[in-house]
Amino acid sequence: MTRPVFLVVLSLWTLATCAGGLRLELRHVDAKANITMAERIRRAGERTHRRVASVLAVAPVYWGGTEYVAEYSIGDPPQPTEAVVDTRSDLVWTQCTPCNSSYCFPQKLPQYNLSRSRTAHPVPCNGTLCAAAHEVGGRCSGDKKGACAIRARYDVGDVGGFLGVEEFTFGSEKVTVAFGLITTSDIDPGFNGASGLVGLGRGALSLVSQLGGGKFSYCFTPYFKGHLNTSPLFVGSSANMSGGGNNTRGVITTVPFVASPKDEPFNILYYLPLVGMTVGEARLAIPSTAFDMRQVAPGMWAGGAIIDSGSPFTLLVDVAYEALKQEVARQLHGSLVPSPAPELVELCVASGDVGRLVPPLVLHFSGGGDLAVQAENYWAPVDQETACMVVLSAARVNLTMPMNETTVIGNYMQQNVHVLYDLGNGHISFQPADCNSI
Repeated sequence: MTRPVFLVVLSLWTLATCAGGLRLELRHVDAKANITMAERIRRAGERTHRRVASVLAVAPVYWGGTEYVAEYSIGDPPQPTEAVVDTRSDLVWTQCTPCNSSYCFPQKLPQYNLSRSRTAHPVPCNGTLCAAAHEVGGRCSGDKKGACAIRARYDVGDVGGFLGVEEFTFGSEKVTVAFGLITTSDIDPGFNGASGLVGLGRGALSLVSQLGGGKFSYCFTPYFKGHLNTSPLFVGSSANMSGGGNNTRGVITTVPFVASPKDEPFNILYYLPLVGMTVGEARLAIPSTAFDMRQVAPGMWAGGAIIDSGSPFTLLVDVAYEALKQEVARQLHGSLVPSPAPELVELCVASGDVGRLVPPLVLHFSGGGDLAVQAENYWAPVDQETACMVVLSAARVNLTMPMNETTVIGNYMQQNVHVLYDLGNGHISFQPADCNSI
């Protein structure tokens, strides 16, 4: 009885890998919240802290500080689902019936019900797909004819269940995806009502790996200028920078990924070859080794620079942060005003002075690639009168190794930048764009 099911599962998974590219619309987790700008900044700061702390989790998947949610449906007939989207996760999963309140976190939409779908198939534990799930504990739950059991550990708890294959509907496109059906969870209190997670990491079961093509891109719309607008995410063949129209505002900068360590969880992070920064016309005096990655113990790595769609604010290794803070303060002279949130941000000016006074920032990568960062991508309105620099010190936000020495390029700095991850060719590309027009 097991073999026919496995043949169906393998065939469906092959269809997923041959499917065309997808476009998903992402909304910010705070988009529907009726809160002040100060509260939005505070919440983003808290998510940044949780996010960097989560890299110490023992499995290569994370939950906590992610920022964007995708809406789609699972099964036939379709069952609506909301899930956080994460470049630091390697699995697609959702809570499902009978995951009751005693075992799972609250969600806004009804739980996915396997028995109501005509297109659902469990994955047997002795098959290829279960073997591909080894990084999330794929194994036989009982005898070798049983379902493929999985368990993923996160910084704030665990989720467990089994692996299945199902029809997913993203907009008008239908694809078949292997995913986790979660029946137990001790994640508390959950995450803004979402029911699961869409992983875009390097692993075999991430959405980008299953759809084929080895690439994805996104373009985050400005959060404080129409935060109800959605942001496009492209997966597979639709991920490119040939959008045309009026959306393009700058040249494409392409830099190679730095090879990730083989140790979990560092092996799924997207490391970039950052070598320096310039503020206005001043190149910052940062040691050439400040952004180097190094092994500090067996299986433990520190330093390096990663790009992360789920971290709100950018974090700099402390020596780089201090150089940036001092140079920005020097260039702003007497225009600085007291910070309304000194526990989070240090440098502030009157809101109306950001575009007029704050100098642009340039990130320099090895090989000559530069990413220009406009003032509005590293300064944010904290209240009606004040805007502050939202580049933070990694040491100040997170005081433990290894992340206190790691630089993280967060999603606020990526707003109105089309970012393309090309895993097949081993590089990432940036292009300034009007993300509302893509």
